[in-house]
Amino acid sequence: MKPRLPQFFGKFLLLLMICFTLLSKSYSQGFIFGGEKIKWEVGLNFGPSFFLGDLGGNAGKGTHAFTKDLNLEFTKLMKGAYVTMYPTKWAGLRLSAALTYLEGDDAVINTNGLDELYRKQRNLDFRTNVWEANACLELYPTMLFSSDPENEPRFRPYGLIGIGVFHFNPQGSLKDSRGNKTWYYLHPLRTEGQGMAEYPKSKPYDLTQMNIPFGGGIKYYVSDRISAGVELLYRKTFTDYIDDLSQTYIDPRNFAKYLPAQEAALATRLYDKTIGIIYPGMTRWPAGTQRGDLKYTDTYFSVIAKVGIRLGPIYESSFARRAARQTRCPSVY
Repeated sequence: MKPRLPQFFGKFLLLLMICFTLLSKSYSQGFIFGGEKIKWEVGLNFGPSFFLGDLGGNAGKGTHAFTKDLNLEFTKLMKGAYVTMYPTKWAGLRLSAALTYLEGDDAVINTNGLDELYRKQRNLDFRTNVWEANACLELYPTMLFSSDPENEPRFRPYGLIGIGVFHFNPQGSLKDSRGNKTWYYLHPLRTEGQGMAEYPKSKPYDLTQMNIPFGGGIKYYVSDRISAGVELLYRKTFTDYIDDLSQTYIDPRNFAKYLPAQEAALATRLYDKTIGIIYPGMTRWPAGTQRGDLKYTDTYFSVIAKVGIRLGPIYESSFARRAARQTRCPSVY
């Protein structure tokens, strides 16, 4: 990832927030955009998130297929909040933030044949918290062709795409004699020789990266003010190190050249935790042996439920508001 990308996102986010502020002030003064007043919605979302990377998977050769190597046992809860500005009824600009947790472990791989035994023998694992924020454009195709404001559909499918930033910090584990795990941060240990002169292709990776979120969903208006919905959001990332795994095994003697003694000893134990399944008795892979798959970047996606509340006036005019009151069913006959 280019170093300029986080700076670009920061400037983009700041510019978008300034625009939101200016439009909000304009809205309070009756600002009109496309013949309609700008509307605002705030809400909460929660639902399962899933990791797709080098660690874990299922029987057979590892692939980059969307669901083939998905380990449902590592399903985690994502939770967040959002605010959306609707300059028109068919488009929205959304700012959102969320927290989730990602995990992967070679130990869960089913061993039905030889193709997956190499990954199982690799015996690596990871976990990390992920904080993310993004700005997305929502498009509602059915609303684009809706010309009757009195009979607008309550079900509203939509697609969305945007730009985001996320922060992660992977940990790997070691077991004691009783099988209890202790977790250690992997980034400072340079497990694949990041930044070492002996491995010029292995570059240090940033813990804060950009992504491109895209997906779709469907929203249902329970009332004129309250909405509920479900959304699938996939994140295209530009890093293969969410799980701290990408390239090849290195010569462990190099850890002592670049790390303090205690960290070098820890890195030597964590970078290669081979167990002898294919080759009984093997505990280390020679330097240069494949460790991860550099061809594809890591990614994650979520399926979330959303609850939103419209802010401010719902109706376009006092006439429409009076008409709505007059056409309600009476509570007393």
